[in-house]
Amino acid sequence: MAGFVKVGTTGDITPGQGKKVEAGGKKIALFNVDGTYYAIDDTCTHRGGPLSEGELAGSEVTCPWHSAVFDVTTGKALGPPAPKGVSRYNVRVSGGNIEVEV
Repeated sequence: MAGFVKVGTTGDITPGQGKKVEAGGKKIALFNVDGTYYAIDDTCTHRGGPLSEGELAGSEVTCPWHSAVFDVTTGKALGPPAPKGVSRYNVRVSGGNIEVEV
C-alpha cells in the first residue's frame, strides 16, 4: 500500500546536505536544497554508488564513485557515466517531520 512514510525531521539535514533514509524497503537519498526537501533513489545507475554521500551543488548531486551528475528535483541524469536517471519520490513536511511517498 502506497503512502507517505516519516523518514526524519527538518533538523536532521542542513541546507546543501543529503542523507540516506529507508522507506518501504527502498534506499532513498534525501536532500535539503535551500529548505526544500527532495528524494531520489540512493543508488547511482552507473555502478551503484551512494548518491546520498555525493556532493550537492544547488539541485545537482555528483555521485562520489564516478562523478555522474543527477538533478535531485527530477532524478534525471545530467552527466555521464550514468546511462539513465533514478526514481524521484514525493516529499512533504508536516509539523517538522519529513515524509516520503513510497
